[in-house]
Amino acid sequence: MLRTLALTIALTTPAAACETALLLAIDVSGSIDRGEYALQIGGLYDALRDPEVADVLLQGQVALAVVQWSGLGSQALVLPWQRMLSPQALTRFADRARALPRSFHGSDTAVGEALTFSIEQFKDVPDCKRHVIDISGDGPENAGNTVARARSIAVSQNIEINAIAIEDMGASAPTTNFYKNWVITPKGFVMTARGVDDYPALCAPNCCAN
Repeated sequence: MLRTLALTIALTTPAAACETALLLAIDVSGSIDRGEYALQIGGLYDALRDPEVADVLLQGQVALAVVQWSGLGSQALVLPWQRMLSPQALTRFADRARALPRSFHGSDTAVGEALTFSIEQFKDVPDCKRHVIDISGDGPENAGNTVARARSIAVSQNIEINAIAIEDMGASAPTTNFYKNWVITPKGFVMTARGVDDYPALCAPNCCAN
């Protein structure tokens, strides 16, 4: 997760007010096993504790929130918006992220519902200049069939969507292609974790680039 958090905010100019509201949407559907969940949470923690990422978050007074999502009707705001106004605030948020329990088990992958739920959360941070969703997942949508509509809503509200696609080992990339074709917004990007061992290293760029 380190490289992906760094790509989301890297070109952001530090400001006196909230520069970016960044919502991290973590897949906890049935295909995510215990080890994959631990890697996602651990990758997020490592990214937030990285000195370079922390400096950018604090300079931009970035607002962070975390959503866990799964199948139909299974979305939860597990860490509400927190402004990164001090090193202590960032440390507390990182510690809370590392200790997060899993909200859902054994369900489908409703990517569109996850995005719709995430979009709704930005009503609580209207003063932030940029609104960004970083979604991670290990499979295409197989429930709800609402991802195209959710992306259209995001575009209409100037919300950017980036993604980490968690793929199995091998040459195929169904999750990456799904996120490229159906999920990310025009200026968004997809980073691929080829096997869950890649995931922690990808989290930070998603926090620190335009």
